[in-house]
Amino acid sequence: MKIGVSAYSFSGLVSRGILDGDKVLEKAFEMGFDCIEFAGLYLPAGREPIEYSKELRARAETLGIEITNYCTGANFITNNLDSEIERLKKEVDITYALGAKKMRHDVAYGPMAGGYKSFEKNLELMVIGAKKVTEYAKSLGIETMTENHGFFAQDSDRVEMLIDAVCDNNYGALIDIGNFLCADEDPAKAVGVLKPYVKHVHCKDFYFKSGNEYAPQGPGWFKTRGGNYIKGAAVGDGAVPVVQCINIVKSSGYDGTLSIEFEGTEDALACIKAGMKFLKKII
Repeated sequence: MKIGVSAYSFSGLVSRGILDGDKVLEKAFEMGFDCIEFAGLYLPAGREPIEYSKELRARAETLGIEITNYCTGANFITNNLDSEIERLKKEVDITYALGAKKMRHDVAYGPMAGGYKSFEKNLELMVIGAKKVTEYAKSLGIETMTENHGFFAQDSDRVEMLIDAVCDNNYGALIDIGNFLCADEDPAKAVGVLKPYVKHVHCKDFYFKSGNEYAPQGPGWFKTRGGNYIKGAAVGDGAVPVVQCINIVKSSGYDGTLSIEFEGTEDALACIKAGMKFLKKII
């Protein structure tokens, strides 16, 4: 397995002006990561996405660090379906320009306003969108994935239902081992459900506090769907059974990237380094 990092892990440093967004690639290489993934682009003013993506690819090849994945948002059930599909095809073009072989896109953040509320009743639109995008991506040699992300499409049974309905080997799951806690689902159980569909793994960890207790007052805490409280932690420091989850995906034959995604309030660089050290012990 390779250990990677999501550029999203550096977003707090970038937003505070501590790290130049254009230098995230070099920072990941400097820290010793095998690969990096981008969640959108830190696009410099006046630059076009495709042109800039090609430049990033060239810089990565010079350094010897792989750009393994590209992540982007999407919502097939509250945005116009045809427009969203065409927009995502342009995101596939960015993935291709980056030299990445995988792209994660969301499918929905919530039920259609004024329409059906359940996941099952909204499934058809999500399936149409995901299927058309993966068919286009396949023509460019890119696999597409949906992550357990965004509360609405977060539970393992919902993600499995979606992937099965799309029914294309080019489309699968980006398993974020931490995100299941946002939907109050046991991460190990959920990873066990989705392991047959895994194409990429996010290693994320959270501190956890029961909703049966007083709400924590410090920064960075947010509520899960079921009213518990979680906060981003360095991989290995929180409540996610990281070792168990990774052993489960390994048992499926997965030998790809474990990508650290840190979103806590502690020192980002220190926590990213700690997560890398922890993952090295496992693999």
